[in-house]
Amino acid sequence: MKKINLIAPILIAGTLFLSNCKKKTDDAGNPLASTQVETSCTDINLFSIQQDIRLGAQVDSQIRATPAEYVILDSSSNAFAYQYMNNIKKEIFDNAAVDYETTFKWKIAILKDDTTLNAFCTPGGYIYVYTGIIKYLDNEDDFAGVLGHEIGHAALRHSTDAMAREQGIGTLIQIVLGKEPGILATLAKNLSDLKYSRCHETQSDEYSVIMLKNTKYKCNGAASFFEKIVASGGSSTPAFLSTHPDPGSRVANINAKATKEGCNKTVPASGTEWAKLKTELSK
Repeated sequence: MKKINLIAPILIAGTLFLSNCKKKTDDAGNPLASTQVETSCTDINLFSIQQDIRLGAQVDSQIRATPAEYVILDSSSNAFAYQYMNNIKKEIFDNAAVDYETTFKWKIAILKDDTTLNAFCTPGGYIYVYTGIIKYLDNEDDFAGVLGHEIGHAALRHSTDAMAREQGIGTLIQIVLGKEPGILATLAKNLSDLKYSRCHETQSDEYSVIMLKNTKYKCNGAASFFEKIVASGGSSTPAFLSTHPDPGSRVANINAKATKEGCNKTVPASGTEWAKLKTELSK
């Protein structure tokens, strides 16, 4: 019996692998962002799209059930902040061919923690943004770059790949089947520290540029976060970046991709909305 249990996840994974394919253009015939990412990585993702969606929903539910770990700001009492975040997301989705645009959830949650300079995304497009990184960034364009990067992780399905590397594909399948609730809790608790490969980080940086190139934002907005890190001499470098590509290299790579795409790299004149958002989140 134990032998069958060990083989079953492998058989399921093989089935998922065979069903794991995607089209090259959106419904309007536009090339998807993933087809424009030049960096190639070695992936071990054997999940189908539906498995990504189900796992993401399970992780999201677990996160919302653990307020001691993740303090999610209420959308009703923080209506301005959520509307502002969703407007940025809408600008991106209205002007880019996002992989799985109508399939994944693409739902933003704001986490109350001013000390954490981070954002992360689950499989299936559940996006979490810490107040710390919002307050750290200087303008809306910078955040749009971060958001594009996180969208990239989900759209390129890096999250499932990273989870499989850390937990094993068999364990993930057991979670999806509802047989490992304890591991699901641990997985959700550590999701903000999920270790993507350097290659995946580079891919998501490129994806961010592609996401923003036809928007009102500067397309190299993702570089701003790392420029601030570099300018600080590394004193404000978050711990999760320790395994990532060097911030200076990421700035160079993002700017090089933006130059190649021929898109806007200048921050347009901005109003007071970003400052208002920071004020609202400080209440």
